[in-house]
Amino acid sequence: MDEVEWTPRQPKSEDLRVGLISWAGSYLTYEACKSTVTAAAKGLGRRQTWEILVSNEHDTQAVVRLRSLQGLHLLCEADGSLCYGRPRTSHHGCFLLRFHRNGKWTLQCIISGRYLESDGEDVFCNSRVLSAYHMWTPRPALHVHVILYSPFNQCYARADPTMCRVWVDAPVPCREECGFLLHFQDGCYHLETSTHFFLSHLDRLVSQPSTQTAFHMQVRPGGLVALSDGEGGMLYAQGAHLLLGLGSNPHRGEEWFILQRCPTWVSLRSKSRKFLSIFYDVEVYATSEHLTPMSLFQFESNKESRTLQLRSTNGCYLAQRRHRIVMADGCPLEPETFFRMYWNCGRIILQSPSGRFLGIAPNSLLMANATIPGSNEEFGILLANRPFLVLRGRYGYVGTSSEHDLMQCNMDQPDCIHLLPCRQGIYHFQGRGLLVNHILWHLPPMGKVRPQLLHRASGEQLAHGASTQWLLHAIRPKRHPVGRQRGHYQRMYLGILGQWDATYQNPIPPGKVTTLNGTGTPECRSMRRISVTQLFLPSFAKHLFRAIIHHKRPPARPWCASDSVHSRGLGGGGGDETEVPGHSKFSREERLPNGNPFFH
Repeated sequence: MDEVEWTPRQPKSEDLRVGLISWAGSYLTYEACKSTVTAAAKGLGRRQTWEILVSNEHDTQAVVRLRSLQGLHLLCEADGSLCYGRPRTSHHGCFLLRFHRNGKWTLQCIISGRYLESDGEDVFCNSRVLSAYHMWTPRPALHVHVILYSPFNQCYARADPTMCRVWVDAPVPCREECGFLLHFQDGCYHLETSTHFFLSHLDRLVSQPSTQTAFHMQVRPGGLVALSDGEGGMLYAQGAHLLLGLGSNPHRGEEWFILQRCPTWVSLRSKSRKFLSIFYDVEVYATSEHLTPMSLFQFESNKESRTLQLRSTNGCYLAQRRHRIVMADGCPLEPETFFRMYWNCGRIILQSPSGRFLGIAPNSLLMANATIPGSNEEFGILLANRPFLVLRGRYGYVGTSSEHDLMQCNMDQPDCIHLLPCRQGIYHFQGRGLLVNHILWHLPPMGKVRPQLLHRASGEQLAHGASTQWLLHAIRPKRHPVGRQRGHYQRMYLGILGQWDATYQNPIPPGKVTTLNGTGTPECRSMRRISVTQLFLPSFAKHLFRAIIHHKRPPARPWCASDSVHSRGLGGGGGDETEVPGHSKFSREERLPNGNPFFH
């Protein structure tokens, strides 16, 4: 890894977006239906998100425009009022942005010289005399799962849970230790590692957030941030080992980090269970039995074109070359680096731009030979730097509220869903408490019920169609019996269901003696399994997992959903298993990605 020449990608548009908080704690908001701007919102949403367009920047100030997600700009009129639309002249909508030492911003209209201010609800530009009412606190609007890159040291921050330290020495952010959760609370930020420890002012990792883990943030356009303790100490890499800690004398630019969303890294396995790895700098072989840094690939999917790029740790992309050989020497915009991706029961199939499918040759070399995909063209896929998921939808993050037991999709702070890897790229979902429970939560289609809430579904029936619906299983610490028999429980794995119809029902009346229910028990064993549903991982196209409903306690270890019922001792009594239609026999149309993900 020391010889890797890794070039950080350019910031994406989502990395440049911010929310602006007034002195009263409310967010600058555009009202699309009224073409006006207010400051009454208490949370950061789509209408509170602004992209900073910089036309001229210096050390402490810049000339900028504020553009919303709808593509319209914040405009200041001659009478001091603000509106929301398209600029009429070259200077219309331009503001002089000044960066202050306390991390605040002030926005001064270029034409009138008046400052942008708020009275707690309305927004206007009236005064030319600077005061505290003109101060705005920028808050980055990107996803909370981030990486920190130091341009000065040309390395990424990396948490070390064994030594309870954070180092800035990772040349490539391919490990889960490089990912952090950036929590915003009471105007300060808490930096949480992938193992759920927090960076403190004492340069150590602690288990709980407190005032000692709260940092103030200075934000610059372009994704640059600097963290401080509010008393003169700045966070930067120090010493020969680049320990991330507070200091008072950083070199010029040493305290600045580029804040970006954490990318997705995966490993690919062939049919023979060998990892795809880079050898001789550019050649790709499936010969490695152990996971190494050269076996990791950055997963870059495009939702619009439904294509995929795989970037290796040498900084280049996989590309089809002459004689149908796939090499790791492609450039970002090269057409040969874009592959079409198909999913099949936890495995992926990659199709090159020439129309042929990627497979493993007899000499273990990766090539694009097959015109019809088979088992040799299927690759198992596992996440390399995702120990958990943080789901964000149109209205906010998926999380729980302390006021009630609903899981909501409009939370300002997320709840982590931990991933327990299984076989064939399948994962079990685990929440904060127990892994399983008995309550279902579902999101109805848009327009029927408020889409920002996840409402409770029946515990007796689980059903939804291939629409915008999603199902979440809430976390409950109790088990509830099914029927009247002691020791029979209904348990469900936490997950998100979508795209495939799934039902759980009891077609035979309780107590009736039939071929399938020979003992006349109060509950029927004829339909137990709900299998193969699709979900979208963050910046990761689609994935498959299975959810199992059973009526006996599972073994202590988490069993794989693909294990047979009989091998676990759950198939007694002549019970049958019914799988969801479309699980094992996919047509090519069913394998295609369909639609944009609700969560990302």
